[in-house]
Amino acid sequence: MAVQVERARRFTADEFERMVAAAIFRSDERLELIRGEIVEMSPISHRHSACVANLTKRLVTGVGDRAVVWIQGPARLAADSVPEPDLALLRPRSYVTCAPRPGDTLLVIEVAETSLRYDRTDKLRLYAGAGVPEYWVVSVGDGWIEVYRSPQGDGYREHRRAEGGESVAPLAFPDVAVTVADVFA
Repeated sequence: MAVQVERARRFTADEFERMVAAAIFRSDERLELIRGEIVEMSPISHRHSACVANLTKRLVTGVGDRAVVWIQGPARLAADSVPEPDLALLRPRSYVTCAPRPGDTLLVIEVAETSLRYDRTDKLRLYAGAGVPEYWVVSVGDGWIEVYRSPQGDGYREHRRAEGGESVAPLAFPDVAVTVADVFA
């Protein structure tokens, strides 16, 4: 007799965070909870890491104590979603006792090498739906940064792509310009 599967088991952010705290997963596993599903993230290449490091240096230097630069850490964006963006700018407060929430998040940045399509579709819808005011997708392979602003539903009203010698700056910190070419240097 064949067993018919009615639906997949989905998890809440609370359940996922308890599993992480209980060390259910291996320490070297890169996992996110996206809309109730535990998703394995792609391995990080040296090019990806270099872009994250270049962005981190510029953002830390630029924002100083005005924001927390959150590097590849969990952010609880919904009752069923705990992504780990490559970078985020957060309101300045302690995050020791709880992960950042949507209201804490000023900017999310995903650096994409093998995940470009996913970051421009599923992740974009997740961040927009959570009300993240600004989202950047950095394409390692193509050398550009897409800037999304003004979330509306599961998308963003504003979108632009910056390349080469162009600069982008976070909406919350217009004085912190990031030259696209410097991200890939």
